Amino acid sequence: MSLTLGAIVEALGGRLLGASDMQISGLAPLQTAQPSQISFLSQARYQNQLAPSLAGCVIVGPAFESRVLHRPAAIITDDPYLYFARLTRLWKGAHHKATGPRIHPSAVIDPDASIADDAVIGPLCVVERGAQVGAGTVLKSRVTVGEDCTIGERCLVHSGVVIGADGFGFAPLQGTWEKIEQLGAVRIGNDVEIGANTCIDRGALEDTVIEDGVKLDNLIQIGHNVRVGRHTAMAGCVGVAGSARIGAHCTVGGGAVVLGHLSLADHVHISAASVVTRSILQPGQYTGMFPLDSNANWEKNAASLKQLSRLRERIKALEADIQNNKET
Repeated sequence: MSLTLGAIVEALGGRLLGASDMQISGLAPLQTAQPSQISFLSQARYQNQLAPSLAGCVIVGPAFESRVLHRPAAIITDDPYLYFARLTRLWKGAHHKATGPRIHPSAVIDPDASIADDAVIGPLCVVERGAQVGAGTVLKSRVTVGEDCTIGERCLVHSGVVIGADGFGFAPLQGTWEKIEQLGAVRIGNDVEIGANTCIDRGALEDTVIEDGVKLDNLIQIGHNVRVGRHTAMAGCVGVAGSARIGAHCTVGGGAVVLGHLSLADHVHISAASVVTRSILQPGQYTGMFPLDSNANWEKNAASLKQLSRLRERIKALEADIQNNKET
């Protein structure tokens, strides 16, 4: 199946250079696209891939219009990356294959659970007592929604996700551990996407909350009583410890860790592999990692880091001596 450029522009907008009846058979990166495919250029650093690309049509910003006039076709738009994102959804919708039953026969749904009439529950899913799944939400295979947890509307939950497992709560007793029952639940808003094998723990007393529009990648751990603000996005393998508060429109890079009981303001951006050890109350980009080096240099630098507090005290003492000498 294919789409014409005219159909694409009619649905998504943009200014077309070229024939509207050109058939597009697929989407591809600039480097591998073929004459029947469409691609895009969103960042200037990849502009050297534009000229040799065989793509039949490219999506570019106004700054690159003069570079595509000789090509068979192009679409000019202010935000090529956003346009391409919308094109992927248009393409999937146009080529969507018929699916099986709305609720797969292998799914296990408690009679006291509430499933919206148009929600889709995939193979081997488990929806426990009192759980709710909202309108237009899709649970892929092997998703578990724990007791009394709620998922809003138009969410997409990928395979292997566990929502509402017990949070990690234990009280020490003479070298052993006494379990703290996790009495809260998980509340997930609308338009949330959760990647494969991500775990969101139920709260200890209050609910763990994922607000509207949040996007979580694969293999993320969200601890009990965490709150994630609307439209925040986290990349794979992020860990958020219990009772952390993350604001709206934040991003957290892959492998980063946010320690428990900390707060991140709105519009905070954490670089990949960083460890957040203090609350961040001002928006901005934050990085906390030790640069990669040869092991020998790393050991030397690590040894120097251990001496920083001593060096700080020596510098303060020297500054005091200098000040005293000036005064005398």
